[in-house]
Amino acid sequence: MRIFIFRMLLTVSGAVFFSVLFASACLAQTQREPDASPKEGSLQRFLQTFDHDKTSRYIAAFYDLNGDGSPEAIVYLMGRGWCGSGGCNTLILARDGSSWRIVSNETITWPPIRVLNTKSNGWHNLGLWVRGGGIRPGYEAELRFDGKTYPTNPSIPPARRLGEKVEGEVVIPSAEGAKLLYP
Repeated sequence: MRIFIFRMLLTVSGAVFFSVLFASACLAQTQREPDASPKEGSLQRFLQTFDHDKTSRYIAAFYDLNGDGSPEAIVYLMGRGWCGSGGCNTLILARDGSSWRIVSNETITWPPIRVLNTKSNGWHNLGLWVRGGGIRPGYEAELRFDGKTYPTNPSIPPARRLGEKVEGEVVIPSAEGAKLLYP
């Protein structure tokens, strides 16, 4: 009988021990993870400082491009001030306190926009489509981070045409579902 009670105590104490260990691990994991949900409102207010056109729209995706644990914003802007026959602008923004700062501003881009698995200077390379404005047929251009920014024009070097299949994740698949900058 004593052996049975001893085994029960071990089983119960072991279950309690593993429960405490599991809870501690979950708590530690929660504490290590950065705030992965950037405030859409602060992004929208930041974008409004550049554009007062009430018809402009945007699509934003959040992705940790530089591996610092804080996601950057990849923003495809559509409106009179942002688009032409060659496409629209794409902004790469980094958190700056409660606001944002511009890392780069790419002109004449089209979705789909991809974050590639390859990196340059610690930042993921980007895949953006170039077409229209005399560029036929369209193609995907790779933009590599140079240590400070990405190339601003994906149709000229240092951006390069992707000829081979490069793995990556589509973060902005199309212009559908764009939000009004001024709802």
